[in-house]
Amino acid sequence: MTTSFYKYQGTGNDFVMIDDRNLSFEADNLSLIRMLCHRRFGVGADGLILLRHLEGFDFQMVYFNADGSQSMCGNGARCAVSFASFLGMCKDVCHFMAVDGPHHATISGNIVELAMSPVGKVGLIDTDYFVDTGAPHHVRFVDNLLEYPVVSEGAAIRYNKELYPSGTNVNFVKEISTGKLEVRTYERGVEDETLSCGTGVTACALIYGTQNGLDQVDVVTKGGTLKVSFKTDGHGKYTDIQLTGPAQQVFQGIIHIPQETLASDMKFENKYTF
Repeated sequence: MTTSFYKYQGTGNDFVMIDDRNLSFEADNLSLIRMLCHRRFGVGADGLILLRHLEGFDFQMVYFNADGSQSMCGNGARCAVSFASFLGMCKDVCHFMAVDGPHHATISGNIVELAMSPVGKVGLIDTDYFVDTGAPHHVRFVDNLLEYPVVSEGAAIRYNKELYPSGTNVNFVKEISTGKLEVRTYERGVEDETLSCGTGVTACALIYGTQNGLDQVDVVTKGGTLKVSFKTDGHGKYTDIQLTGPAQQVFQGIIHIPQETLASDMKFENKYTF
């Protein structure tokens, strides 16, 4: 099987991008998606994104995690906007549909500002937090983020069936200075730490900003810095959430995947026992 693709990254969160306006990609073939995202047998990416036509919108973004599951992805959406602009599907302003509903975005050079969906109240879990920003996120503030065991501790929380029967993303946060955070994220669907996570950064910024009376927060990830701004409605809900940062095309190419490789169906599984 031969597939044309583009590779994009947004603060180190990387994605295989496919122009699927002719609906030729086998979106129900999870083996294909897993192989394309696999860093040894395929292109290698945190996720795969299809861009399709959708009446009333500039495009539809269909997002898959590296394991073939689906969710909203903030950095992926920003990369999708950049890709759509490259393809001529939109220009400076985009209106598109994602799994969590419609979104607006603006693009200027390699900077994309994405309007996130409104977010409900933040939940408390002991001394940690939980919030859904289009994808579920557990948030924990820690002192020594550099040496914190993000993968093992993140996996333990992600696979805690009592707390999260369907799993969750897990973020570890440290304040650098007033209005500036550092965040590391264990991503469900990738089953590892990623260099950045847009919905995770948003979750951390909303919680920290509310605690400190701020409506804008800069967030440093391993892959770069993102800015989150928002408003609150006075009842614990968040609106006008904007996620801003770079999104860049890395390369484009054609990959041939032998049928026997697809048949092997490499899966992303939990490496830890709890």
